[in-house]
Amino acid sequence: MGYLTLVGGLIVFFIVLHYVEYVDDFMDRGASMRDVFLVYYPSYIPEIIRLTSPLALFLSAIFLTGRLAQHLEISSLQTSGVSIYRIMVPYLALGAVLTGALFYLGGWVVPESNRTRLAFELEYTRDAASRVESSFIHRQTGPSSMMSVSFYDRRSRTATNVTLEDYSSWSHLSRRIEAPRMTWVDSLSAWRLSDPVVFTFDASGMQSRTRRARIDTVLSLTPRDLARATGDVDAMTLTDAAHYIDTLRRTGANGLERPLVAYHARIFYPFAHLILLLMAVPIASVRRRGGQAVRVGMALFIAFSYLSAMKLTEPFGYAGTLSPFMTALIPHALFLVFGLTVLFRTRK
Repeated sequence: MGYLTLVGGLIVFFIVLHYVEYVDDFMDRGASMRDVFLVYYPSYIPEIIRLTSPLALFLSAIFLTGRLAQHLEISSLQTSGVSIYRIMVPYLALGAVLTGALFYLGGWVVPESNRTRLAFELEYTRDAASRVESSFIHRQTGPSSMMSVSFYDRRSRTATNVTLEDYSSWSHLSRRIEAPRMTWVDSLSAWRLSDPVVFTFDASGMQSRTRRARIDTVLSLTPRDLARATGDVDAMTLTDAAHYIDTLRRTGANGLERPLVAYHARIFYPFAHLILLLMAVPIASVRRRGGQAVRVGMALFIAFSYLSAMKLTEPFGYAGTLSPFMTALIPHALFLVFGLTVLFRTRK
């Protein structure tokens, strides 16, 4: 019950702070209060649960163990021969269950609700547009084909000033298509080029020029692949995210570090439940002057240090200084070592 109460309290706390920060954006862009509180925030709750669950479990373990320690029940168990490791078994069992549940929730359930949340943010918050790649886009559409786009509108799925180039070899351009407009056609699952001009080059470099009314062409890129937002991976299941990143890699897209960091972070984050529990029981099982207040203060310091470590390593992953895998792994590995050290140094 303590865990559920803390999760509920953190959800309310998070929503209040978030609303205070973004209320001006919601009002300026015409979002109704009904949509904000009955559509947006309900779709945000699964993500809040995913983010706050390790902290809620950590604090509830601190409260429970601290209460047992204050009533000398931990000392009595240890005096009768029960080690701290034995005491931790039910904690770790619950932590393992929550780790598995949150791994599934974050990997396959939360992305569904995040689609609604991210679509709402794109329409009603000022900073969402800056998170979308929409200008000067370059993609590889095949082994010897390239595409350049001056601007792409992901809402209308329309690109402007489009250039498609085909090479017979990497040193020889065989065909070039220039079009002022390219639109995705759902019924054809293809791109439609409007008023294109086709330039064809022979082996000697001579060109012929043909103007067409339109060209429907199938490319290896879908609208989702063409316009990327930093939150795209958050709206995909882990399976879809892996496929999406692989597609971007094959099409020659740059800046893959950010989605890769987000992908690996989602895999490692649920293990924070177990890592924090390794510290919760040893810290709270020792009677301290100041009682629960001291324990809670220590718990909050450790939890926010853990979160800060995750955030501080992200820029190194984005810049390519660390691999995305190591960027996600290092904070958890450091606190795992710290947790094991605290556990082994605690009176058994």
